[in-house]
Amino acid sequence: MDENVEDVVLHGWSRCVWSGSVHQLMNDRRGLTVVVPFLNEKGNLPMLCERLGAAMASQPEAWELLLVDDGSTDGSAEWIEAKAKADPRIRLLRLSRNFGHQIAITAGLDHADGDAVVIMDADLQDPPEVIPDLLTKWREGFEVIYAVRRRRQGETLAKRFLAASFYRIFRTLAKVNIPMDAGDFRLVDRKVVLAIREIREMHRFMRGLTCWVGYRQSAVYYDRAARHAGEPKYTVWKSARLAWDALTSFSGAPLRWMMTGGSLLILGGVLLSIRLLISKIRNPGEPVSGWVAVVAVLIVLSGVHILCMGLLGEYVMKTYEENKKRPLYFLR
Repeated sequence: MDENVEDVVLHGWSRCVWSGSVHQLMNDRRGLTVVVPFLNEKGNLPMLCERLGAAMASQPEAWELLLVDDGSTDGSAEWIEAKAKADPRIRLLRLSRNFGHQIAITAGLDHADGDAVVIMDADLQDPPEVIPDLLTKWREGFEVIYAVRRRRQGETLAKRFLAASFYRIFRTLAKVNIPMDAGDFRLVDRKVVLAIREIREMHRFMRGLTCWVGYRQSAVYYDRAARHAGEPKYTVWKSARLAWDALTSFSGAPLRWMMTGGSLLILGGVLLSIRLLISKIRNPGEPVSGWVAVVAVLIVLSGVHILCMGLLGEYVMKTYEENKKRPLYFLR
């Protein structure tokens, strides 16, 4: 085997084969791995590589760019393969199919070798020029540094409102102090990466997990630009699905709401029964009226019952999927 190439197997996960010269440089100096999951981002990747190289030119850390292909079909992975042959700092990890954004981030963290790891998207809404600020905080001793958005260009008022609402609801229900307006763009220390590797749940909310593991955390603020090229991959439905997974993965509050709602309905039913009983005692010959209202109440209660059963089924389904212990992803 070529002495400049190594193939490492860690915790049962296959590692990428990559240049030994860069590996040696990462060992000699504190190293940074930039993990970028992507799906059909051929229009953004060249600019991403150029801006990242310029941003890191003045930094003392050795760095590498680990791009995780989540099933692209537009030639993005082939472009990266050609680029990696000319620049040993670039590595490509190809998943066997589209596993989703959060799983792609997980795969990147599983294969990141840096003392620090930056997670960012490929659409350049996460500007590489912020990375030096994240590194400054890291050198000060912080182990999780969020990139928090001051302004969000290119997004509708409705989307900004829904995002702000989600963060507030999540912080209240999950009791996890996730920063407002902080996406997946962040820097995590090596010890945080190792901690997250121990968490193998299928329904993943990575920005919540990096908060949940603890350690010393801080924030850097920036203005988020509009997407450089291409179409957003997170549709309204995918965003809603991620929000639902986040809430049900980190909080059992909806189940407690079911118990509270059921208790209130029982109490209301008991009070109504007492009222009807008193009315019947006072007026024994008067028939009890209001059958239309009774039917309406029964329909509403049936709907609430079905809704609660569906919510309970959601948690049961998650338990079922986690118990199957399937691998989170496969590599091509």
